[in-house]
Amino acid sequence: MKKYTTIEDIENLTELINKAIQLKNNAFQFEALGKHKTLVMLFFNASLRTRLSTEKAAKNLGMNVTVLNVNDAWNLEYEDGSVMNLNTAEHVKEAAKVISQYADIIAIRAFPTLKDKTKDESEFIINSFIKYATAPIVSMESATAHPLQALADAITIEELKTSPKPKVVLSWAPHTKTLPQAVPNSFVSMMQKLDVDFVITHPEGYALNPEITKDVPVYHNQEEALKDADFVYSKNWSSYSNYGKILEVDSSWMMTKEKLASAKFMHCLPVRRNLVVEDAVLDSDQSLVIEQANNRTFAAQIVLKNLLENL
Repeated sequence: MKKYTTIEDIENLTELINKAIQLKNNAFQFEALGKHKTLVMLFFNASLRTRLSTEKAAKNLGMNVTVLNVNDAWNLEYEDGSVMNLNTAEHVKEAAKVISQYADIIAIRAFPTLKDKTKDESEFIINSFIKYATAPIVSMESATAHPLQALADAITIEELKTSPKPKVVLSWAPHTKTLPQAVPNSFVSMMQKLDVDFVITHPEGYALNPEITKDVPVYHNQEEALKDADFVYSKNWSSYSNYGKILEVDSSWMMTKEKLASAKFMHCLPVRRNLVVEDAVLDSDQSLVIEQANNRTFAAQIVLKNLLENL
Protein backbone atom coordinates (compact mmCIF):
# COMPACT_ATOMS: atom_id res chain seq x y z
CA MET A 1 0.00 0.00 0.00
CA LYS A 2 1.46 3.34 -1.12
CA LYS A 3 -1.45 5.55 -0.05
CA TYR A 4 -4.99 5.19 1.27
CA THR A 5 -7.40 7.61 -0.32
CA THR A 6 -9.82 5.09 -1.80
CA ILE A 7 -10.90 1.55 -1.05
CA GLU A 8 -9.26 0.56 -4.33
CA ASP A 9 -5.88 1.09 -2.60
CA ILE A 10 -6.50 -2.12 -0.63
CA GLU A 11 -4.77 -5.05 -2.33
CA ASN A 12 -6.27 -7.90 -0.28
CA LEU A 13 -9.38 -6.84 1.64
CA THR A 14 -9.96 -10.11 3.49
CA GLU A 15 -6.37 -10.21 4.70
CA LEU A 16 -6.48 -6.56 5.78
CA ILE A 17 -9.71 -7.04 7.76
CA ASN A 18 -8.37 -10.14 9.49
CA LYS A 19 -5.12 -8.40 10.42
CA ALA A 20 -7.06 -5.43 11.80
CA ILE A 21 -9.11 -7.78 13.98
CA GLN A 22 -5.90 -9.43 15.20
CA LEU A 23 -4.55 -6.01 16.20
CA LYS A 24 -7.39 -5.67 18.71
CA ASN A 25 -5.87 -8.50 20.76
CA ASN A 26 -2.52 -6.70 21.06
CA ALA A 27 -2.64 -3.11 19.85
CA PHE A 28 0.99 -2.42 20.75
CA GLN A 29 2.65 -5.39 19.05
CA PHE A 30 4.07 -3.17 16.31
CA GLU A 31 4.89 -0.09 18.40
CA ALA A 32 8.53 -0.17 17.27
CA LEU A 33 7.46 0.15 13.62
CA GLY A 34 6.64 3.84 13.90
CA LYS A 35 9.53 4.87 16.15
CA HIS A 36 10.97 8.22 15.00
CA LYS A 37 8.21 8.46 12.37
CA THR A 38 5.71 11.31 12.26
CA LEU A 39 2.09 11.47 11.18
CA VAL A 40 0.92 14.97 10.27
CA MET A 41 -2.87 15.30 10.35
CA LEU A 42 -4.36 18.17 8.36
CA PHE A 43 -7.95 19.10 9.19
CA PHE A 44 -9.78 21.32 6.74
CA ASN A 45 -12.92 20.37 8.67
CA ALA A 46 -13.58 19.49 12.30
CA SER A 47 -13.55 15.94 13.59
CA LEU A 48 -14.12 13.89 16.74
CA ARG A 49 -13.85 10.13 16.03
CA THR A 50 -11.59 10.46 13.00
CA ARG A 51 -9.11 12.67 14.79
CA LEU A 52 -9.00 10.71 18.04
CA SER A 53 -9.00 7.24 16.48
CA THR A 54 -6.33 8.06 13.88
CA GLU A 55 -4.11 9.72 16.46
CA LYS A 56 -4.52 6.76 18.80
CA ALA A 57 -3.75 4.35 15.96
CA ALA A 58 -0.54 6.20 15.12
CA LYS A 59 0.57 6.27 18.75
CA ASN A 60 -0.16 2.54 19.09
CA LEU A 61 2.43 2.11 16.35
CA GLY A 62 4.94 4.34 18.16
CA MET A 63 4.53 7.34 15.85
CA ASN A 64 4.75 11.00 16.75
CA VAL A 65 1.61 12.94 15.79
CA THR A 66 1.25 16.58 14.74
CA VAL A 67 -2.22 18.08 14.19
CA LEU A 68 -2.92 21.21 12.17
CA ASN A 69 -6.33 22.80 11.72
CA VAL A 70 -5.52 24.26 8.33
CA ASN A 71 -8.41 26.69 8.01
CA ASP A 72 -7.49 28.24 11.37
CA ALA A 73 -4.08 29.09 9.93
CA TRP A 74 -4.59 30.27 6.34
CA ASN A 75 -6.30 29.47 3.07
CA LEU A 76 -4.38 27.43 0.53
CA GLU A 77 -4.44 28.08 -3.20
CA TYR A 78 -4.97 25.13 -5.56
CA GLU A 79 -5.33 26.68 -9.01
CA ASP A 80 -2.33 26.67 -11.33
CA GLY A 81 -1.32 30.07 -12.66
CA SER A 82 -3.47 31.94 -10.14
CA VAL A 83 -2.63 35.50 -9.11
CA MET A 84 -2.72 35.24 -5.34
CA ASN A 85 -3.94 38.74 -4.55
CA LEU A 86 -7.06 37.74 -2.62
CA ASN A 87 -7.44 35.57 0.51
CA THR A 88 -5.03 32.68 -0.19
CA ALA A 89 -1.61 32.93 1.46
CA GLU A 90 0.23 29.85 0.20
CA HIS A 91 0.00 27.54 -2.79
CA VAL A 92 -0.46 23.83 -2.24
CA LYS A 93 2.67 23.23 -4.36
CA GLU A 94 4.86 24.67 -1.61
CA ALA A 95 2.69 23.58 1.33
CA ALA A 96 2.59 19.91 0.33
CA LYS A 97 6.34 19.75 -0.25
CA VAL A 98 7.16 21.54 3.01
CA ILE A 99 4.78 19.38 5.09
CA SER A 100 6.33 16.29 3.49
CA GLN A 101 9.65 17.30 5.05
CA TYR A 102 8.02 17.21 8.49
CA ALA A 103 5.91 14.10 7.94
CA ASP A 104 6.46 10.46 7.07
CA ILE A 105 2.71 10.12 6.42
CA ILE A 106 0.16 12.89 5.81
CA ALA A 107 -3.51 12.38 6.73
CA ILE A 108 -6.10 14.81 5.36
CA ARG A 109 -9.76 15.52 6.13
CA ALA A 110 -11.73 17.78 3.80
CA PHE A 111 -15.45 18.11 3.09
CA PRO A 112 -17.31 18.96 -0.14
CA THR A 113 -18.85 22.32 -0.99
CA LEU A 114 -22.14 20.53 -1.83
CA LYS A 115 -22.67 23.34 -4.33
CA ASP A 116 -20.29 22.56 -7.20
CA LYS A 117 -20.51 18.86 -8.12
CA THR A 118 -17.70 19.02 -10.66
CA LYS A 119 -15.33 20.69 -8.22
CA ASP A 120 -16.22 18.28 -5.42
CA GLU A 121 -15.79 15.21 -7.61
CA SER A 122 -12.39 16.48 -8.74
CA GLU A 123 -11.24 15.92 -5.12
CA PHE A 124 -8.96 18.91 -5.64
CA ILE A 125 -7.65 19.01 -2.05
CA ILE A 126 -6.72 15.32 -1.69
CA ASN A 127 -5.50 15.05 -5.28
CA SER A 128 -3.36 18.19 -4.99
CA PHE A 129 -1.55 16.68 -2.01
CA ILE A 130 -1.16 13.36 -3.82
CA LYS A 131 0.36 15.26 -6.74
CA TYR A 132 2.77 17.51 -4.84
CA ALA A 133 3.55 15.75 -1.55
CA THR A 134 6.42 13.30 -1.30
CA ALA A 135 4.93 11.51 1.73
CA PRO A 136 2.07 8.98 1.38
CA ILE A 137 -1.44 10.39 1.81
CA VAL A 138 -4.27 8.98 3.93
CA SER A 139 -7.83 10.23 3.49
CA MET A 140 -9.61 10.90 6.77
CA GLU A 141 -12.65 11.77 4.62
CA SER A 142 -12.82 13.71 1.40
CA ALA A 143 -15.51 15.31 -0.73
CA THR A 144 -16.78 11.99 -2.07
CA ALA A 145 -15.32 9.21 0.09
CA HIS A 146 -14.57 8.05 3.63
CA PRO A 147 -12.44 4.92 3.19
CA LEU A 148 -11.35 4.67 6.85
CA GLN A 149 -14.98 4.61 8.00
CA ALA A 150 -15.85 2.00 5.38
CA LEU A 151 -12.98 -0.21 6.52
CA ALA A 152 -14.16 0.06 10.14
CA ASP A 153 -17.67 -0.86 8.98
CA ALA A 154 -16.34 -3.92 7.15
CA ILE A 155 -14.40 -4.99 10.24
CA THR A 156 -17.56 -4.65 12.35
CA ILE A 157 -19.65 -6.76 10.00
CA GLU A 158 -16.97 -9.42 9.66
CA GLU A 159 -16.61 -9.68 13.45
CA LEU A 160 -20.31 -9.85 14.24
CA LYS A 161 -21.98 -11.67 11.33
CA THR A 162 -23.76 -14.88 12.23
CA SER A 163 -24.24 -16.22 8.71
CA PRO A 164 -21.75 -16.71 5.86
CA LYS A 165 -23.55 -14.19 3.63
CA PRO A 166 -25.51 -11.69 5.74
CA LYS A 167 -28.06 -9.28 4.32
CA VAL A 168 -26.88 -5.68 4.68
CA VAL A 169 -29.18 -2.71 4.06
CA LEU A 170 -28.11 0.90 3.60
CA SER A 171 -31.14 3.00 4.50
CA TRP A 172 -31.46 6.75 3.91
CA ALA A 173 -32.48 8.67 7.02
CA PRO A 174 -34.05 12.09 7.56
CA HIS A 175 -31.90 15.04 8.64
CA THR A 176 -32.19 18.81 8.93
CA LYS A 177 -28.81 19.59 7.34
CA THR A 178 -27.36 18.99 3.89
CA LEU A 179 -24.90 16.15 4.37
CA PRO A 180 -22.38 14.76 1.88
CA GLN A 181 -22.46 11.40 0.13
CA ALA A 182 -18.94 10.43 1.27
CA VAL A 183 -19.89 7.84 3.91
CA PRO A 184 -22.60 6.10 1.87
CA ASN A 185 -20.39 6.16 -1.24
CA SER A 186 -17.57 4.32 0.51
CA PHE A 187 -19.93 1.98 2.33
CA VAL A 188 -21.51 0.98 -1.00
CA SER A 189 -18.08 0.41 -2.56
CA MET A 190 -16.97 -1.66 0.42
CA MET A 191 -20.10 -3.84 0.48
CA GLN A 192 -19.61 -4.61 -3.22
CA LYS A 193 -16.29 -6.20 -2.27
CA LEU A 194 -17.65 -8.29 0.61
CA ASP A 195 -19.63 -11.52 0.40
CA VAL A 196 -22.93 -9.98 1.50
CA ASP A 197 -26.45 -9.61 0.16
CA PHE A 198 -26.51 -5.83 -0.16
CA VAL A 199 -29.38 -3.48 -0.99
CA ILE A 200 -30.00 0.27 -0.73
CA THR A 201 -33.25 1.98 0.19
CA HIS A 202 -34.06 5.69 -0.10
CA PRO A 203 -36.91 8.01 -1.13
CA GLU A 204 -37.26 9.12 -4.74
CA GLY A 205 -34.67 11.74 -5.65
CA TYR A 206 -31.94 10.48 -3.34
CA ALA A 207 -30.15 8.08 -5.67
CA LEU A 208 -26.39 8.04 -5.16
CA ASN A 209 -23.90 8.35 -8.01
CA PRO A 210 -24.83 5.49 -10.38
CA GLU A 211 -21.15 5.00 -11.22
CA ILE A 212 -20.71 3.97 -7.58
CA THR A 213 -23.91 2.01 -6.93
CA LYS A 214 -23.70 0.18 -10.28
CA ASP A 215 -26.06 -2.81 -10.16
CA VAL A 216 -26.85 -2.76 -6.42
CA PRO A 217 -30.62 -3.27 -5.95
CA VAL A 218 -32.38 -0.07 -4.87
CA TYR A 219 -35.77 0.03 -3.13
CA HIS A 220 -37.96 3.06 -2.58
CA ASN A 221 -40.07 0.97 -0.22
CA GLN A 222 -38.08 0.88 3.02
CA GLU A 223 -40.14 -1.88 4.60
CA GLU A 224 -39.56 -4.18 1.63
CA ALA A 225 -35.81 -3.51 1.67
CA LEU A 226 -35.49 -4.22 5.40
CA LYS A 227 -37.10 -7.65 5.21
CA ASP A 228 -34.78 -10.34 6.66
CA ALA A 229 -31.93 -7.86 7.16
CA ASP A 230 -28.98 -8.83 9.36
CA PHE A 231 -27.35 -5.39 9.43
CA VAL A 232 -29.04 -2.03 8.81
CA TYR A 233 -26.90 1.04 8.24
CA SER A 234 -28.95 4.24 8.54
CA LYS A 235 -27.38 7.36 7.07
CA ASN A 236 -28.58 10.64 5.66
CA TRP A 237 -27.21 12.12 2.45
CA SER A 238 -28.31 15.07 0.35
CA SER A 239 -29.49 14.70 -3.23
CA TYR A 240 -26.89 13.79 -5.83
CA SER A 241 -28.99 14.54 -8.92
CA ASN A 242 -30.22 17.85 -7.47
CA TYR A 243 -26.79 18.31 -6.00
CA GLY A 244 -26.51 19.12 -2.32
CA LYS A 245 -30.22 19.79 -1.85
CA ILE A 246 -32.64 18.51 0.78
CA LEU A 247 -35.69 17.37 -1.18
CA GLU A 248 -37.71 16.27 1.83
CA VAL A 249 -37.29 15.53 5.51
CA ASP A 250 -39.64 12.58 5.76
CA SER A 251 -39.78 11.50 9.41
CA SER A 252 -41.30 8.17 8.38
CA TRP A 253 -37.82 7.05 7.26
CA MET A 254 -36.45 7.22 10.82
CA MET A 255 -35.18 3.82 11.97
CA THR A 256 -37.33 2.28 14.69
CA LYS A 257 -37.18 -0.87 16.76
CA GLU A 258 -40.18 -2.21 14.88
CA LYS A 259 -38.55 -1.69 11.47
CA LEU A 260 -35.21 -3.06 12.63
CA ALA A 261 -36.76 -6.32 13.81
CA SER A 262 -33.84 -8.63 14.72
CA ALA A 263 -31.17 -6.83 12.66
CA LYS A 264 -28.11 -5.06 14.06
CA PHE A 265 -28.07 -1.26 13.73
CA MET A 266 -25.09 0.64 12.31
CA HIS A 267 -24.26 4.33 11.99
CA CYS A 268 -20.98 6.21 11.59
CA LEU A 269 -21.84 8.86 14.26
CA PRO A 270 -22.57 11.56 15.19
CA VAL A 271 -26.24 10.69 15.03
CA ARG A 272 -29.32 12.78 15.79
CA ARG A 273 -31.51 10.83 18.17
CA ASN A 274 -35.20 10.55 17.37
CA LEU A 275 -34.61 12.02 13.92
CA VAL A 276 -32.30 9.50 12.23
CA VAL A 277 -33.00 6.71 14.71
CA GLU A 278 -35.12 6.39 17.82
CA ASP A 279 -33.72 6.02 21.33
CA ALA A 280 -35.09 2.52 21.62
CA VAL A 281 -32.68 1.36 18.90
CA LEU A 282 -29.57 3.24 20.01
CA ASP A 283 -30.02 2.20 23.62
CA SER A 284 -30.57 -1.46 22.78
CA ASP A 285 -28.05 -4.27 22.43
CA GLN A 286 -28.82 -4.29 18.70
CA SER A 287 -26.91 -1.06 18.25
CA LEU A 288 -23.33 -1.44 16.99
CA VAL A 289 -22.43 2.24 16.85
CA ILE A 290 -19.97 2.07 19.75
CA GLU A 291 -18.29 -1.03 18.30
CA GLN A 292 -18.00 0.75 14.94
CA ALA A 293 -16.41 3.77 16.61
CA ASN A 294 -13.92 1.52 18.39
CA ASN A 295 -13.01 -0.19 15.14
CA ARG A 296 -12.08 3.17 13.65
CA THR A 297 -8.80 2.90 15.61
CA PHE A 298 -7.93 -0.50 14.18
CA ALA A 299 -8.95 0.44 10.64
CA ALA A 300 -6.59 3.40 10.81
CA GLN A 301 -3.89 1.38 12.54
CA ILE A 302 -3.76 -1.40 9.95
CA VAL A 303 -3.61 1.20 7.16
CA LEU A 304 -0.80 3.13 8.85
CA LYS A 305 1.05 -0.13 9.53
CA ASN A 306 0.91 -1.04 5.86
CA LEU A 307 2.14 2.40 4.82
CA LEU A 308 5.00 2.34 7.32
CA GLU A 309 6.11 -1.05 6.04
CA ASN A 310 6.33 0.39 2.53
CA LEU A 311 8.21 3.61 3.31
